[in-house]
Amino acid sequence: MTDWADLRRTARETLAGAARRLGAGRPAGLAAPGTLEDHDGGRQNLLLLVQLRWIAVAGQVVTIAVAQAGLGIALPLGPMAVVLVGLVVLNLVSLSWIARGGSVTEGVLFVALLLDVVALTAQLYLSGGATNPFTSLFLLQLTLAAVLLSSRATIGLVALTTASLGVLLLSYRPLVLPQGGENELFRLYLVGMLVAFVIDAALIAVFVTRVSRNLREQDARLAAMRQRAAEEDHIVRMGLLASGAAHELGTPLSSLSVILGDWRRMPELTASAEIAREIEEMQEAVGRCKAIVTGILLAAGAARGEAPHLTSVRTFVTELVGEWRRMHACFGLQVRDEFGEDEEIVSDTALKQVVFNVLDNALDMSPRFVELAVSREGDALRLSVTDRGPGFAPEMLARLGQPYTSSKGRLGGGLGLFLVVNVVRKLGGTVEARNRSHGGAVVTISLPLSSLTV
Repeated sequence: MTDWADLRRTARETLAGAARRLGAGRPAGLAAPGTLEDHDGGRQNLLLLVQLRWIAVAGQVVTIAVAQAGLGIALPLGPMAVVLVGLVVLNLVSLSWIARGGSVTEGVLFVALLLDVVALTAQLYLSGGATNPFTSLFLLQLTLAAVLLSSRATIGLVALTTASLGVLLLSYRPLVLPQGGENELFRLYLVGMLVAFVIDAALIAVFVTRVSRNLREQDARLAAMRQRAAEEDHIVRMGLLASGAAHELGTPLSSLSVILGDWRRMPELTASAEIAREIEEMQEAVGRCKAIVTGILLAAGAARGEAPHLTSVRTFVTELVGEWRRMHACFGLQVRDEFGEDEEIVSDTALKQVVFNVLDNALDMSPRFVELAVSREGDALRLSVTDRGPGFAPEMLARLGQPYTSSKGRLGGGLGLFLVVNVVRKLGGTVEARNRSHGGAVVTISLPLSSLTV
C-alpha cells in the first residue's frame, strides 16, 4: 500500500499547484493589474488597433484628396505620404507579430498607441497644427489607452498627447489656402470640426464596445478558471479522505476475510446449513467491500494489484451491467446497444464508478424504469441513462456538476454528479443533462474513444 505520509505529501503538492494557479488569478490572455497577458485577449486588442489603423490610413487618404483636389488647399504630399507608408508598415509588422505568436503584452499595446499618436502629430504638423480641426482625434487614442492600459501607462500617453498638442500650438506648417480661401477659413474649420466629431464618436462607440466585449469574455474565462480550481481543490481533499479511509479499511477487511475463511472450515459452524449460508453472505459482503476499496485506490492511482486490462466496449458494458444488476437484484435495467462495430478499449474502474453513480441516481428517482443506451457519435462513445422520474429542476440544470447541488435533500447530496462531471472532464469528455418532454430525465456521458483505446 501507498504510505499515508506519501499520500499527504502528494495532496499538499497538488493543492500547492492549484493555489499557485489560483494565486496567479487569471487565465491566459487576461490582464493583471498593470499588465496584459500574452494570449487571446492581447491578440484581439492588437488586431483592433490594426483595424483602426487601416481606417485611419483610408480616412487620411480621402481627406488629403478632398483638401488637395476639391478645396484647392496645397499640402506637402511627399512627407504626408511617408507618414501613411509608415502606418502601413506598422500594421504589417503587427500582423506578422501576431501570426508568429509573439507576446502581446501591455508594453506592445503602449508602443502601438504611442506610434499612432506620433503619426497623428506628424500629419497635423504638416497640415496646420493646432488650427486643424482634426486635433480632436487625439481623444480616440486616449480613450483606447484608458480601456486597454494600466493607469500608469495611460497617464504616460496623456502626457505625450498633451506635449504633442503643445508643440502643435507653437510650431507647425501653415496651410496654404487658394486665393480668396481665407474668407471661408472659419466655415471650413467648422465643417472640419463636425466631421472630426462624427469620426471620433463613431470610432469610439465601435471600438470601445468591442474592447469591452473582449474584457468581459476574459472576465468570464477567469471566473470559469477560478471555479475549476475550486472544484479541483475540493476533489483533492475528497480524494485524500477517501484514499485514507480505503487504506485504513484494507487491513480489517483482510482480517475479516481470513476469519470467515477459517469459519467455513470449522465443522461445528458448517454443520448448520443456516449458519453456513450466513457465512457465505458475509464473505460476499466482505468481497464487495474489498472491491469498493480497490476501486477507490485505483481511482486515486494507488492500485492494490489489480491492473487495468484490455477489453472492448461491449464487454465493458456487459460486465458493468451485470455487476450493477447484481447490486440491485430486484431491479431490471433496460439496455439499448446502438454502438455499431465493437472496438477495443482499456477497462477503467473510474469510468465504471462514474456510470454506476449515474445509474444509482436514476434508480433513486425512477425505481421502476432505468435505461442505459450505448451509441457512437463520430469518434465518441456516448452512454445515455434515461429515467421516468420528476426530472431536473431548472436551477440544477444550470449548476450541473457543482458540489452539493441535489434534489434529494440528503446531507452531502450532489457529490455523485460532481465527481461524474470532473472525472469525465479529466478524460476529455462532457456530461449533458436534460429533461424529457413527456417526463423523466436523460444524462449523457460523451467520451472520445481516443482517451479509452490503446
